[in-house]
This record gives sequence, structure tokens and C-alpha cells, in this order.
Amino acid sequence: MNEWIAVITITLLAVISPGPDFAMVTRNSLMLSRRAGLLTALGISLGVWVHVGYTLVGVGLLIQQSLWLFQAIKLVGAAYLIYLGLQMLRTKAGGSLATDRALPTSNAAALRCGFFTNALNPKTTVFVVSLFMQVVQPSTPLAQQIAYGAFIALAHMAWFGLLAWCFSSSTVRQRLLAMRHWIDRICGGLLISFGTLLALARR
Repeated sequence: MNEWIAVITITLLAVISPGPDFAMVTRNSLMLSRRAGLLTALGISLGVWVHVGYTLVGVGLLIQQSLWLFQAIKLVGAAYLIYLGLQMLRTKAGGSLATDRALPTSNAAALRCGFFTNALNPKTTVFVVSLFMQVVQPSTPLAQQIAYGAFIALAHMAWFGLLAWCFSSSTVRQRLLAMRHWIDRICGGLLISFGTLLALARR
């Protein structure tokens, strides 16, 4: 029971902290639709399973112990975030949504956007690996560890799904779409900042 309390508490605090996932869900919900926002949230939830999966098979311990492997994963993830941010910064003022190359163009694209934003996010790597290495005991049954992973994924889906629902409401969208160019600039700047900080952060 103590493990569950620790997993739930740490997960909830980590999920609600601002990061790349928050930026992508907010932007896709505002600029596209509630469906796009929810699919982005679902993609994020699926991306969590990548981190949970390699942690359960022991790669998480390797990442924790191997400085070069951790640095490689961190730099790839940081580069992806910076790339997304630069795409957003290139959005022209007054342009239509149809010509915005940084926006997902289909349901599958929105799902992929959420998946890769989370799966390549070093912040989530550190969170999941640290949680399982420091909180979960080696004697904890595999089924229970998988249940922890399921909770982490569901918590991401619930939180970001709620954000997608709120930011895609007609009232909010009508007020903010007029400022979409600045929203792109803000979200793009945040992603570049996240990526740069992750790339420069020490282990």
C-alpha cells in the first residue's frame, strides 16, 4: 500500500507540472479541435508505455547507470522538442490553419504528435526510471509493476484529456484563436526552452 501511495502522489505531481506535453495538447486543442486535443492526449498516454516498457525489462537500470546512453537519449529528445518549437515559430501572422505546417493534418498525425512528444521526452525518461528504481522494490510482483505503469499512463490521459476538453470549448477557442500567431510563438518558445534546458542539464 505504501508503494501505491508513493506512485500515485509522485505521478500526479509530475503529470500536472508544465512541460512539452502540456504545450502540445493546449496548442492542438486550441488550433484544431477537441478531437485533435484528445488524440494528442491519447498519444502521450501511449508514449508513457515506451518508458514503462524499457524500465520493466531492465533497460531503465542501464540508462540510469550508463552516462553516454542517457546523454544520447536526452539529446535526441531535446533535438525533437527544439525542432517542434522552430516549426511553430515559423508560423506566419495572419496565415490560415490550413497552411500551418506545424499543425497535425489528420487524426493519426495528432496521435503521433502526442506519442513522439512524450516518448522522446527526457523528462518522462527521468521520471519513470527514477520512480521504478527508487520507489518500487525489486520484490514487487511484475503484475503490480505493470499496474503502476497503467496508472501512470491513465493519469497522463486523464489530465491531458481534461486540458484538451477545456481548451477546445467554443468560448475559449473563439477568444484565443484571434491570438493564434502569439500562441504559436509562446508554445514554440516553450518547446525550444524545454529542449535547450534538457540538452544542457547535467545527469
